[in-house]
Amino acid sequence: MKGSFDFQPKLVAALRNYSKEKFFSDLMAGIIVGIVALPLAIAFGIASGVSPEQGLITAIIAGFIISFLGGSTVQIGGPTGAFIVVVYGIIQEFGMEGLAIATVLAGVMLLLMGFLKLGTVIKFIPYPIIVGFTSGIALTIFTTQMKDLFGLTMESVPADFLSKWVAYFKSAPTTHLWSALVGILSIVLIVITPKFSKKIPGSLIAIVVMTLAVWVMKTYFGITGIETIGDRFVINASLPEPDMPGFNLSTINHLFPAAFTIAILGAIESLLSATVADGVTGDKHNSNMELIAQGAANLVVPFFGGIPATGAIARTMTNINNGGRTPVAGLIHAVVLLLILLFLGPLTKHIPMACLAGVLVIVSYNMSEWRTFRSLLKNSKADVAVLLTTFILTVIFDLTIAIELGLLLAMLLFMKRMSETTKVSVVKDRIDLSSEGEIYHEDEKLDLRKGVEVYEIDGPFFFGIANKFDECMKVLGDKPKVRIIRMRKVPFMDTTGLHNLESLYRLSDKEKIRIVLSGVNEQVRKVLEKSDLYHRIGEENVCSNINEALQKANSYL
Repeated sequence: MKGSFDFQPKLVAALRNYSKEKFFSDLMAGIIVGIVALPLAIAFGIASGVSPEQGLITAIIAGFIISFLGGSTVQIGGPTGAFIVVVYGIIQEFGMEGLAIATVLAGVMLLLMGFLKLGTVIKFIPYPIIVGFTSGIALTIFTTQMKDLFGLTMESVPADFLSKWVAYFKSAPTTHLWSALVGILSIVLIVITPKFSKKIPGSLIAIVVMTLAVWVMKTYFGITGIETIGDRFVINASLPEPDMPGFNLSTINHLFPAAFTIAILGAIESLLSATVADGVTGDKHNSNMELIAQGAANLVVPFFGGIPATGAIARTMTNINNGGRTPVAGLIHAVVLLLILLFLGPLTKHIPMACLAGVLVIVSYNMSEWRTFRSLLKNSKADVAVLLTTFILTVIFDLTIAIELGLLLAMLLFMKRMSETTKVSVVKDRIDLSSEGEIYHEDEKLDLRKGVEVYEIDGPFFFGIANKFDECMKVLGDKPKVRIIRMRKVPFMDTTGLHNLESLYRLSDKEKIRIVLSGVNEQVRKVLEKSDLYHRIGEENVCSNINEALQKANSYL
């Protein structure tokens, strides 16, 4: 699709040929996904440092917007585990207002990415970075759940990873055995559920069973000390009034890196989810429209007290497996969650915190991708360096730093690899044209007259090979009368490459040496034509092949 249709939501196309059969299929899928999303939205909300209703509100509003505007037919949006670490950190340092500002900024960034058609570019983020910070987030989430999983009595939980585990071991004697039993049984239920039920998720069964069990233990057996959601939060079963966060330049400057992290995470996870869904449904998502939908969702939810949202792979796959094939299923899922909040919201106060911790332990295990992590350790040293750097920085320091340094390291290693593929050589006597594409006769060889040198640049001519070019210049012996720069294997040239050529031209001009360019392709020629160098070298000295270049060089001797 071209033009304005590039930014058309998938819902528009889906409704053109909509039928009663499709609606009933979407209705069943939407109801099931809504029920599946309930415990996850609550768990992600609490783990992020907000109330369970804020997690639900995020799933409702963001889920509706992402399905309404999205570029995928089956994407289900809402809060995800990927955001837990960064959201919790922002709340600790800047409070809820800071989180609202960071989420709005992230929404603006995602909108810009979509409108600037950067959806395809996001897919080129190196895989070791994605696995590194995903595994790091998983380990961090697992670590944060130990207190609730075992019912530990602690005044406060330290912020950093290592201090958390030291504090946990010191608090081990305070373990509440009934809470630990609830947490462990929740994990067991989630693990064994797929063996007898593919449709109903284990997390939902665990929450229903363990909530009833804890209620019975409290009511009939007098067992106390098992903390529930109601012991920590007050559930307000209604949608909040919109509230405007206080924007100021100083806060925006401080929160910009965190907002960038939210935007990058949201873009990667949503497009990864959409790509996985495409592989199952055979459809093709519009990555730019998907980014716009994610941006709109994150722009709106903060005004209702919500947290960052993105496409959720597990809920999207649940939607597909239960027959959802259009965005209508995602809209129904949001409505189902709204009805649950309004009419069943108060019942959520009975859910044990240890059970939610068990749900998040399984979520962190599924996120960890430990098998992929292990296999990537067998790759090149460069990939391993990127993977481990991103992972360690995510766990020990900060997700924002991890993503920024991970991307920087990946770019540096990419430039190193690119520079290694580019070769610069000097020919002074004979050019072998066999298998070159510029030949006139088989095994033709061109002898160079005395006073002519040929520089062969094989690969991209960019700032990564500037030193190679300079080193090649320094080892030259006798000064020629004509220098031919052979560029037939140069696919592109950047500003630094152009600067290298200008330096060579100035040096040669001072020594009365002519410069002739050979085999310049159309893209490189356009770069040259925009510079003064093109006119200084002379259009007649920019040749299409080596034969023309040699004829021109010989005419100057």
